[in-house]
This record gives sequence, C-alpha cells and structure tokens, in this order.
Amino acid sequence: MRREIKYSDNYLIKQLPKATAYVNRDLSVAHISDSWLNNFNFSSKNVKKNNILKAFPTLTTKWKQDIDYAFLGFKNTTKTDKYFDSNIDECWLEWTILPWFDEEENVIGSIIQVADVTENFLLKQKLEKLEILIAVKSEIAKIGSWEYNAVNDKLHWSDMTKIIHEVADNFVSTIENALNFYKPGKNQRRITEYLDQSLKNGATWNDKFQIITAKGKEIWVIATGKPLFEDEKFIGIIGTIQDITEDVLAQQKIKESENLLRTLINHLPLNVFVKDLDSKKILVNQSECDYLNLTSEEIIGKNDFDLYDDETAQIIRGEDLKILNTLEPILGKETIITLKDGQKNNFLTSKIPLFNEDNDVVCLMGFSMDITPIKQKEEQLKLLINISAIQNKKLLNFAHIVSHNLRSHTANFSMLLGFLIKEADEEEREKLLEMLIDASDNLLETIDNLNEVLEINTNPVQEKKNIHANTEIGAVLKSLKLLIKNKRTHITNQITEDIYIKGVPTYVNNILTSIISNAIQFGQDISENKIEISANKIKGYTIITIKDNGIGINLEKNKDKIFGMYNTFHELEKTRGVSLYISKHQIEAMNGKFIINSKVGKGTTFKIYFNEND
Repeated sequence: MRREIKYSDNYLIKQLPKATAYVNRDLSVAHISDSWLNNFNFSSKNVKKNNILKAFPTLTTKWKQDIDYAFLGFKNTTKTDKYFDSNIDECWLEWTILPWFDEEENVIGSIIQVADVTENFLLKQKLEKLEILIAVKSEIAKIGSWEYNAVNDKLHWSDMTKIIHEVADNFVSTIENALNFYKPGKNQRRITEYLDQSLKNGATWNDKFQIITAKGKEIWVIATGKPLFEDEKFIGIIGTIQDITEDVLAQQKIKESENLLRTLINHLPLNVFVKDLDSKKILVNQSECDYLNLTSEEIIGKNDFDLYDDETAQIIRGEDLKILNTLEPILGKETIITLKDGQKNNFLTSKIPLFNEDNDVVCLMGFSMDITPIKQKEEQLKLLINISAIQNKKLLNFAHIVSHNLRSHTANFSMLLGFLIKEADEEEREKLLEMLIDASDNLLETIDNLNEVLEINTNPVQEKKNIHANTEIGAVLKSLKLLIKNKRTHITNQITEDIYIKGVPTYVNNILTSIISNAIQFGQDISENKIEISANKIKGYTIITIKDNGIGINLEKNKDKIFGMYNTFHELEKTRGVSLYISKHQIEAMNGKFIINSKVGKGTTFKIYFNEND
C-alpha cells in the first residue's frame, strides 16, 4: 500500500539543503527540494509533470540503471559524470539513488540526491595534473621532497629523494640517518647548524652541499628547509633536495676552460681585447694591461677616447664602425697608437666581428702586436744600407782615384826613365833627373793625400771637443798671412766671442784652412778682395759662413764635381783639387755638412755645418 506523505513531511523535503527528489515507480516526481529547483534552475510544476530522466538527458541511461537497481531495494554507490546545463556548458554532477520504502518496507519509488560538483571536479583535475607535472619535473630536474613531523618525530622522503640518496624503496628515513648522508666535515656541520636554527628560531635554509649516497657516490645537492607552524606552534619542517652534480661538474669544466683560456691569452705576446658595440673594452689580456699601464679593472668599461689621444681614438672608432657595418674584418693593418701621455707605438692590428646564435654581431675581438722595435730596426737597417751605399760609393771613387793617379804617375816615371836611358847629353840628362825628382815628389804627395782620406774613412772619429771659434780662425789666418798679403785680401771676422765649435780639432783646423785658403786663392784680379766670416747656431748646428767676392763656380756645370779628388774648376797654377775632397770626408765624419752658393764672377758663400751632438 502506497505511503502517503504528510504535509509536514513534504515541507521538510522542500527545505532539505541537498538537492533531493522523491520519484515514483512510474518515474514521475512526487516531491522535490527547493535546493534542487534553485541550483539547477528548474520549475517545480514542470518537473513534477515530466519523467525524472528528462532532468539530465545526457545521463538518462546511467540513471535508469541506478533507478531500476533501487526499485529492487538496493542502495547505489555515489557516481559522478558530466552533463550540459541550460547554457550548454559542460558541468559535472554527483548523484546517489536510494530505494524509497513505505512503512511496511515496500519499495514505492526512489530517492535521488544530486550535487553540482563542477568546481570541485575541475579543482581535482587541476590537482591531479599538477601532481603529475610535479612528478615529471621532479624526475627531470632530480628534485625530491621531504617532510619532518615534529609531533610524532617522523621523517618522510619522497620517491625522488630516495633515488637521489640511492636507497631502497622501503628505506626508513630519520633525522639522524639523513644527516649522516652529508659529507663529513663542513657539509655536516652546516646542515646541522641549519637544522638547529630552524628548530630553535624558525629559520629557513637554501644552500649547496655534498652528500655521499648509500652506494658511496659523492654528489652535489641543493637542500632547502622551511619550518611549519600551526597556531604559532612549531609542528615540523618541509624541504626539497635537488641533485645538481651535472651542473656543478659542467660549471667546473667551464671554469677550468675559462682559466685555461685566460692563462693562454695572458701569456700570448700579443695585446688581446674584446670591445662591445660602443667600442668599450669588456675583456683584455695582461699584455694590453702592461701596455696601457693599467689594471684590467681600470680598463674594462673604458672606450678608446678614455685611453688614447683624440686623433687616434677617432681613427680606431672609425675602423670599428666600418667592421660593424660591413662585417668584414681588418687583418694585419699597421697603425700608430698614441696614448694620452703622448707615447707612440707601432702596432700590427687585426679585428674581427663576433656573432651570436642569431648571427647578429655582438662585439669585436682584436689582436695587436707591438712592432715598434721591428720598425726601429727597420729604420736602422735603412740607415745602415744608406751608409753602406755611401761607403761603397766612396770606396769605388777612392779605388778609381788610386787607380787613375798611380797609373798616371807610373806612366810618367816610365816615360822619363825611357828618355833618361836613351839620352847621352849630360845637360839633358840633368833636366830629366830634375823632372824625375818632381815626379817622385808628386807621387809622395798623392800617396800622403790618399793615406789621409783612408785614415778618415777607416778609423773611428776622434773625441769631439769644444773649440773657441775666433781662436781657431785666428790661428788659420796667421798661417795664411803671406797668401792673404799676396792676394791683397781683406778679411772681416764677425763671429762673436761666445761662439764655440764642437769637433775634432785637427779636422776643424783643416776644414777652415781649406775653405778660407780657397776663398783667398780664387779672388778676382782687383785692387782688393773681400772675405766675410760669420757664425750662428740653429737646430743643433754651429754654422760658420765664409763669403767671398771671388771668381765663383758654375754650380750647374760642376755641382757633382766640387768635392771630387783632383777636380778643379779654374785654370790656376798649383790648383790640385784635393783640399775640398779631404774636407768633405772630415765634416761627414763629424756628422756635419757643407752648403755652397756661388755665381761666376760674383763670388761664393760657403756654409760649414758643425754638428753639436756627440
């Protein structure tokens, strides 16, 4: 017999907090709670007229099975499945279907309780995904977790923590045996101190340690710990442990490589540097530091304008910009670098662009070799070659002179001896003998001259001395007194008393005597010849000027012969052309020089440059 529900019972059903419906055996709704109607936006009138299976059409089959099972008097387990609400949004429903008994324990229908568990279901899904993600990340990153429960003094290790420590799955961890895994010494002391501070003061830790696994393997880990509190009461500690051995070993290898590379570039006999796109130094080796006389810390971050003079810096910056724009390196370019203090050095420089993974240029690397000593040697070699060329020319000229003059004297002797042998007349023989004596004297004079030139060219220059100019010129004029008188020459000496000549005394005397005697000898046939002597100093030289108004020299015709041995330019008696040849060798031996200005019939100005340096 069907049990009738009283009004009071129906009122109680309507107020049930959980969505509940009483369903008749014909699947019509007998009673339904307001929470069902409100939660699922149903109308009481429409629900009661319809079959309960139409409430959630997508669940019809599953509900029909549970309802049939309830009609047999059996209690169904709670189930969950998805459905679509009125907005066709996917939702999740949890339901329980129970048999509905009357007072005589007859099944008169079923009781259905439902709940929208969409939010909880999604949270559960998210949590499950998160747990899976954590597990995967833990495996990949080798991060394990642990938890210490201070209430029951229990320590729990995650599976990854056991894997890191290389212990069995059934290993029972404790605080004591956990600490024993840390390498004895500073590692155990540090972790023990961290744990004590956490227990006493609630301190957290995050540090790198070495541990020894159960299989005796030394590994590096990062261990963390954070205390837990409940109502301000300490209840335990949670933490993580991560195996970072591969990273540590990789960092060690990188550091070793960096040290090796740094040692290599620091011992290269080259200046090595790396500059950013603004030409600021970001790496330098020891050679670069030594050249700039700065430490690497003082150089890093500086640009070329901070280190070199403005002109040099501008040139270097222009080169850098060209490389950055064209991406073409500069290889083996000779440059002159001028520092802020004016010091100049010659460098052979190469600069190349460096690229990142995207093939974008990110910086410049440069190599510079100081070739200043090489350039100096090169200049010395050029000078030596020039000197050798001059000496070879002199030797060739000397050899030519020796060959020419000795051959001339030999021919003259041979000819005179031939005449003497054939001549029978005593008077003529006397004349031939006189000519032989003159020829012998000329030969001796020639040999003396050649010896003097040879002495100048082969022996080191004697020590230079400071010679008072007027004293030396006075002595020269005294020795030429008779020649001055015979040539009716008036000599004016304008040299002041403070002028000194630095030179070899014998060379200076011979040079002044040669030039002044030539000026006197080649005076014009007039009532009075004039010679002016003056002096001045300029750029490391004392210059003695001897100016005459004599017959002069045709320089266009004879400029290459003026200082040749036995070269003469005038048909004058006793003119031999030796003195200027010897004087030139003497002035060059003292690193000096001659400068001549002359016009035929107007006179000659002879400037003698005495070098003041040693």
